[in-house]
Amino acid sequence: MLGLFRRPMQLSRCTLSLRPRPGEQVPSLTAQIARASNPGGTTAIWVRDRLGGLWNDEDFADWYPRDGRPGLSPAQLATVCVLQFLLGLSDRQAAEAVRCRIDFKYALALELDDPGFHHSVLSDFRERLAEGDRADRLLDLALVRLKDAGLVRERTTQRTDSTHVLAAVRDLTRLELVTEAVRAALEEVARTAAHLLDGLVDEDWGRRYGRPVRLGKNPTRPKTRILAAGDDACRLLERLRRHGPGYHLGPQAEALRQLVVQNYYLDAAGRLRWRTADDGGLPPSSSAIVSPYDTTARYVRHGHIIRWKGFAAHVTETCASDSTNVITDVATTSAATYDAQALPGIHTRLARRSLLPGEHLVDGGYTSLVHLERAEREHQVTVSGPLPGNPTRQHRQNEGFGRDDFHIDFDRRQVTCPQGQVSSSWHGPYPTSSPTAAPLIVAKFTKGQCQPCPVRTRCTTAREGIRTVGFPPRELRDLQVSVRAEQQTPEWKARYAVRSGVEGTINEFAHGHGMRHCRYRGQPKAHLQHILTAIAVNIERLSGRTPSEEPPSPRPPTSFQTFLDQHGIPRSKSWRTLGS
Repeated sequence: MLGLFRRPMQLSRCTLSLRPRPGEQVPSLTAQIARASNPGGTTAIWVRDRLGGLWNDEDFADWYPRDGRPGLSPAQLATVCVLQFLLGLSDRQAAEAVRCRIDFKYALALELDDPGFHHSVLSDFRERLAEGDRADRLLDLALVRLKDAGLVRERTTQRTDSTHVLAAVRDLTRLELVTEAVRAALEEVARTAAHLLDGLVDEDWGRRYGRPVRLGKNPTRPKTRILAAGDDACRLLERLRRHGPGYHLGPQAEALRQLVVQNYYLDAAGRLRWRTADDGGLPPSSSAIVSPYDTTARYVRHGHIIRWKGFAAHVTETCASDSTNVITDVATTSAATYDAQALPGIHTRLARRSLLPGEHLVDGGYTSLVHLERAEREHQVTVSGPLPGNPTRQHRQNEGFGRDDFHIDFDRRQVTCPQGQVSSSWHGPYPTSSPTAAPLIVAKFTKGQCQPCPVRTRCTTAREGIRTVGFPPRELRDLQVSVRAEQQTPEWKARYAVRSGVEGTINEFAHGHGMRHCRYRGQPKAHLQHILTAIAVNIERLSGRTPSEEPPSPRPPTSFQTFLDQHGIPRSKSWRTLGS
């Protein structure tokens, strides 16, 4: 090691610099005892033997200044973080494992008598990792090692799915949210500039904000509490603005300012009022803050079942039949972000890692004509997934004339209806409000064409009695027709069935490695947690392979399945099929 920190404060009191370790080798005595005590090897030993360590100190050179006190090896700390997430250890347990476990010392190339480091070093190192795009670069480096070892390759089939992630925050009502935000801002000001609270805080303030707020869904005198909390928040923010010219709002005070704007408004008489859906308007869920301690978390409801406050995690993995599945990308987005909006970023990062798939299997949440065309044009990636259905009423009800019953002539800029009438106008393409929707061309017919038509009621129910037809431009329209036709073939359905396996990976992340719940607050740290979990899952999967690198053999049939086979009785090969 390059330095040893016994106390947590030493990291923040000095500027650390990097001193790369040349020619790192596992000490002979450490290697001898590790081999003797673990003849079958462990995951930590596999990391050192197969990959020569996940990282080198030179990989982190631009993270540290040139001058300053030598710090701990970032390559070692990053490896400890991965092993920590692999084994589900806390910071204290991980630091203890570095001191006491032989396989950890082997993986980190430490002497047997090395005392390790203080557990707070890991927290400080994660702070450094969460800056900018360093978490993604950490995964880049790990995948480079796996590529060099021949464990992952480009242009294979990959699949992606998402899951919800719960933020590390309490579930608060709106009144609790504002009240707790006032308390959090008071705590912050008391730490940084306590003199600003003189003359403001009295006995009533101490009674309301002296401890964490828990009011429940039906508090007493709710209207009085609402106005009191809003008035206190405004008085506190005004005090910080007028009496602290050199004081910059901290994260808690800034969160309070935003929450006041989102939950209160001033009426015509200048009085503070509580916002409702009908009175003053509420912010959309994509911008509404749900906790003063994590302003990046968002509330989302999918259907009538799934409701959560937090983020969404998108996991991408290889799924070639002749190799172990490797996690190639993890994206952490706002819970209010559509899945399809994450797809271009996934392809951009995979291109940077030289790990683009030949075919990318996704569910219907990721597919849109715009992204299918863009992936093929920019990255030569075929995105396979069910396209959104035709939204017209006729198609949904399976009656009348749908959009596909009209003949579109792009050269003449005309649309012909099933009765032979030709459209009178052609407008667009118009951009749509959704970033995932294709531009729209609109063709219209006239009253003289539609109102005398004997089948008008099967075509349109518009008040004016005029049919309009909307469709994407020619390139996207041709792609839409060809993709929908291909998705009806048995070959495509058999190929796409492989996508369902990613649901097991999501379950492995969520329940096997605790990804469902954030360990830290804030989207950058949540993303770092997901990155470290992905690297840990890769190490766990690959280290369990046989030395011959053969894929695992299929599960043998049960006794009853063997009985059925012996007597020639057909049985289902998969729970998704009715017959063999």
